[in-house]
Amino acid sequence: MRAVNLLPRDHGQRTLKKENLPLLVGGCTGVLVVAVLGALFMMGSGKIASAQRNLDDLNRQFAALPPPPAGPSALQQQLAGEQSARVSALTTAMSSRVSWDRVFREFSLVLPGDVWLTNLSAKSPISPATNASSTGGSTVASMFTIQGRTYSHDGVARLLSRLQVVPDLTNVQLISSTRSTVANQPVVEFTIAADIASATGGGGS
Repeated sequence: MRAVNLLPRDHGQRTLKKENLPLLVGGCTGVLVVAVLGALFMMGSGKIASAQRNLDDLNRQFAALPPPPAGPSALQQQLAGEQSARVSALTTAMSSRVSWDRVFREFSLVLPGDVWLTNLSAKSPISPATNASSTGGSTVASMFTIQGRTYSHDGVARLLSRLQVVPDLTNVQLISSTRSTVANQPVVEFTIAADIASATGGGGS
């Protein structure tokens, strides 16, 4: 005859094991979170240490730099101001420099053979600053003036047209042209004025 176990089954152990399962999962999850946080902390600490090392290197390089040079002294500033004043004075002087040998050479090349001069007046142009302060903005006198004689008004007109092509002369204009008699010879006496076009250039002075 077969034996039969009439005792009730042990349901308590199975129930206990099912109740412990969430605790086990929670514990594993907590351990995993702690491990991740620890890894992140280690990575952050490494980055901070690297940044600190870079900062230390930069501080050492900055400390090794030589000190900045001292600014110019009062004497050096005074000398610099005097040098600037000299350069300005030289520039102003050069702006009124005229190559007179070139001007007269060009003038002699265009002077007609039937014209002779009785007077010639030439002067260097006044710089703009001096002109404004001394003349109050008024028009200065012409810088190139000639007086002479020829045989006719056509000769005067021919001279005027030739003077127009001289590069260093501008504002060429006839001031006067009158007939007269010199040693029983009828002539035309004239006055022509012009300005100097350029105060700088090659050639002697």
